[in-house]
Amino acid sequence: MGSLLSVNSLNSHYGAFQALFDMSLHVEPGECVALVGSNGAGKSTLLKSIAGLIATSPDAIRFSGQPIGGFPAEKIVKLGLALVPEGRKLFPSLTVEENLLMGAKAGRRGAWTLPRIYEVFPNIAERKNNLSTALSGGQQQMVAIGRALMSNPQLLLCDEISLGLAPVVVRELYQRLTAIRSEGVAMVIVEQDITQAMRVADRLYCLRSGRVALEGRPAELSRHAITEAYFGLEAAHAHH
Repeated sequence: MGSLLSVNSLNSHYGAFQALFDMSLHVEPGECVALVGSNGAGKSTLLKSIAGLIATSPDAIRFSGQPIGGFPAEKIVKLGLALVPEGRKLFPSLTVEENLLMGAKAGRRGAWTLPRIYEVFPNIAERKNNLSTALSGGQQQMVAIGRALMSNPQLLLCDEISLGLAPVVVRELYQRLTAIRSEGVAMVIVEQDITQAMRVADRLYCLRSGRVALEGRPAELSRHAITEAYFGLEAAHAHH
């Protein structure tokens, strides 16, 4: 049984600008992996590359053993990999339920149906006929996660889902993610809050300047090691 996702020596460019350098990481079935790092470290670029939003060479990304680098995003969703994009990207003219149904267009069978989503996120169930714009930020985030789940993914990529939300809302979101994980969905979570990332992740990768600076299980990584990987040695020493 190989890795569910493996990224091998991925280089990623925006035009002439190189955003990722020789990046390698893996996610095992059912595992939760957190990506941390400062702004510009390459976390979102990595997720977008995996989700097919940025072109990459075919072998740089494998999903269930199949090379998917450079596949169009729609095809990647059909294979069982869904992205919850940064900023939620809901359709403002659609209701909550219509937004959720957009996620089902991949046509994958599985446990995630409207009733199941409403069970996990009761606060959006009562607002299913509201426009998504009428919801709070936290509720919109729940719709965005629900929409991704409606494609019945094996792997859920979550890009900065706690950004701009109150701590109590973030806690609730992560409780829901734990419930989702218990259904066997693997996750990659990009998270600004290192404490939060360490609490939920089986493994953590710290990215810096488009490279993996540190990787390990939260229990094996000291805060000091993470700070050094996060800011670079010079900056970490300046913090003392």
